[in-house]
Amino acid sequence: MFRNYLKVAVRSLLKRKAFTLINILGLATGMAVCLLIVLFIRSELSYDSFHKDGDRIYRVVLDRKYPTRATPYSIIPVSIGPAMQKEFPEVAMCTGLQNFAGNNNVFLKVGDQLFEEPHILIADSNFFRVFSTTLLEGDTAGALAKPNMAVINETTAKKMFGSVSKAMGQYFETDAKQRFTISAVCKDWPENSHQQFNVLLSFSSFPFARQTNYTGFSTWTYLLLKPGANPVALETKIPDIIRKYVSGDIARSFGMSYDAFIAAGNGYHYFLQPLQKIHLISDMEAEAKPNGSMRAVNIFGIVAIFILGIACINFINLSTARSMERAKEVGIRKTFGSEKRSLIFQFLMESVLVSLLSIVLALGLIWVLLPLFNKMSGKDLSAMTFFNPLVLVGLLVFGVLVGVLAGLYPAFVLSSFAPIKVLKGKFKSSRYGTALRNVLVVAQFAISIVLIISTIIVNRQMQYMLGDKLGFRKDHVIEIQRGDLLNDKVRAFRIELLGIAGVENVTGTTSMPGDEAFFGVTWQPVGSRESMTGKGIIVDDQFAKTLGLEMKEGRFFSRDYPTDSLGLVLNEKAVSALGLQGPVIGARLTTTDENLNPRPVDSPYIYTIVGVVKDFHYQTLHQTIAPLIFTSSARFRDFAPTVTVQIKGDNFSSTIKSVERVWHNFVPEKPFHYTFLDQNLAAQYRAEQTIQRVFTVFSVLAIFIACIGLLGLAAYATQQRIREISIRKVLGASAGNIIGMLSRDFLKLVTISAIVAFPLAWIGMHSWLQGFAYRVGLSWWIFVLAWVLSLAITMLTISFQAIRAARANPVKTLRSE
Repeated sequence: MFRNYLKVAVRSLLKRKAFTLINILGLATGMAVCLLIVLFIRSELSYDSFHKDGDRIYRVVLDRKYPTRATPYSIIPVSIGPAMQKEFPEVAMCTGLQNFAGNNNVFLKVGDQLFEEPHILIADSNFFRVFSTTLLEGDTAGALAKPNMAVINETTAKKMFGSVSKAMGQYFETDAKQRFTISAVCKDWPENSHQQFNVLLSFSSFPFARQTNYTGFSTWTYLLLKPGANPVALETKIPDIIRKYVSGDIARSFGMSYDAFIAAGNGYHYFLQPLQKIHLISDMEAEAKPNGSMRAVNIFGIVAIFILGIACINFINLSTARSMERAKEVGIRKTFGSEKRSLIFQFLMESVLVSLLSIVLALGLIWVLLPLFNKMSGKDLSAMTFFNPLVLVGLLVFGVLVGVLAGLYPAFVLSSFAPIKVLKGKFKSSRYGTALRNVLVVAQFAISIVLIISTIIVNRQMQYMLGDKLGFRKDHVIEIQRGDLLNDKVRAFRIELLGIAGVENVTGTTSMPGDEAFFGVTWQPVGSRESMTGKGIIVDDQFAKTLGLEMKEGRFFSRDYPTDSLGLVLNEKAVSALGLQGPVIGARLTTTDENLNPRPVDSPYIYTIVGVVKDFHYQTLHQTIAPLIFTSSARFRDFAPTVTVQIKGDNFSSTIKSVERVWHNFVPEKPFHYTFLDQNLAAQYRAEQTIQRVFTVFSVLAIFIACIGLLGLAAYATQQRIREISIRKVLGASAGNIIGMLSRDFLKLVTISAIVAFPLAWIGMHSWLQGFAYRVGLSWWIFVLAWVLSLAITMLTISFQAIRAARANPVKTLRSE
């Protein structure tokens, strides 16, 4: 019996090749998009899932409240974690990680060979007791227990020593001539981890890492809770230990009691982040690497449902539209004794067969499109995932389910025809059926218009974020990494670079826009108990000129003023946060920061404000502009981890080669590395760029699928009205009149779709834009443009059928009348 149903289904599909092809093509495209997005979402949700006790590991993070703002930090003071382990019985273990060299790679020397390594972390001996890490050599108990011990991963061991076994007991030296012995080799962590490391250095190797500190942010801190421990209940107890342990540091650093500190508008709100959710929920300062976005996952999921929905609507519409064509078939089958349930099963069989064929085509499309999708999403997804036996079974179930859901309504419609009316020719398409098709077309184009509007807004926001209104010059600027290797030769290096014809200017700094390498520092006006905490950067006298910063008051640092070694330049937000009474230029400030003020608290260095720069976007547009304080590098022997070069002219490659030659003259043993400032800024918005690319491509695909269905409906509508069209032509109707008549109903439906889509798109995009402190507006013209584009696309889609009908010879059609 089943075999007979299958044979009839195949014959029926082959009989109507055009409609079958349209259905399969539309459904396959929708399924391919849906399955690609499922791959992406699966990858995003799998982060940090490889840890055995991952569901009990939490990262301790901080929402630091200042009098004028609040800033979330992923790093916290080094001593907070051990205090929590001591005070809270729910904590089984605590471990901390510190970044060894910020965002810079580190040169490790093995014998006469030099290796450049990223991802070097400082870790304590509890690391292996919290995180699941497979050791290939060595043991977890002693691997990081003593000073100058290091653990390297398998890739690094093979690169440095040729094999894992040869690495054990060997040593390497850092740039600072500090020697580390390799005590263990571990397997590489998977890519789907919010942390990555090539090398772990023992915490006890660094005195600064072991110092008690409850206010300086330096450490990623993780807690392993005991089974059954309640993290929410644990969070409620954190304020008690903050008061107990932090109040002393507050008094020493800020010169006030903890209560006065809180009353002044400050605060420390510590909370816990589940390890396996960090990648999707956390967007804080000093993240280990750029995280994903739960918003992006949700958006992608909605887009997948939308596009699959459009494809299914195509199937339903085309199937019900063909009801008149198949009415006699149903009448004859019922006359010869077919039951309604048999007919339903027959039509569902056709639907499921189309769906399964679409799955096969979808897998082929995925195989072709996956490299492009990987490039768009920044992933390394594999199509082989779909060839796992369990996944294949899942795809079979998915195909059957889509086929049943898409074919259920058409099957019931077709099986309900009365045979007597059908065979007498008195059957007509019901108003209900026509109304349903219209509703489904409206739904299709409403989804398409929402995607068009979203694509326009996302693109405008990206252009705004990467545009020319950031407050500084970003084009034709390169950043040379590891400027600290120049030691005290930074100024000589700069003079040498300025001798190159293509170099406009050079500056040295501890931080550039986009790298978040600034440090927190608290300043206090002399004679005042008020204080302000802002972001600190050490720069030379050419920083403002090189980046094109605008001065609001005073001047920037200058070699002509030796006293600038104790000078400060603030941004507008810092001036506002200080609340100075009287002139800003000449105001004197002090700080307890040990780097900027190594003197005793009772006789600190006095710094003087020499200038105020206009606010500029030093961080991403997700965040409001924070107080920023520049200190002159003249006091620090021109210390500059980053050397920034502004290039003029069009001969970029030649100029960069000249810069490289100068670098090797000063640092002959170290490779030359540079990046472009505009690319570094763009890298901050990887999640948004992924959304932008996916919206753009998938909007086009959604419109393509909708147009496939529209083409089929237009062909059906033309066929149903072919005699009316012929009569109109005989009576003098022009081709334009015919095209207008056939287009009018569809254009009305698109307009209704726009009315439905506008509020949905506004709500969705308004919500997305709330994630940015600075954003574009939801201008009315975007919505009108999306509607006009939809009308134009509809006209282009149906015009082929309309023109064909308008040009047909009416004599052939009316010959039988």
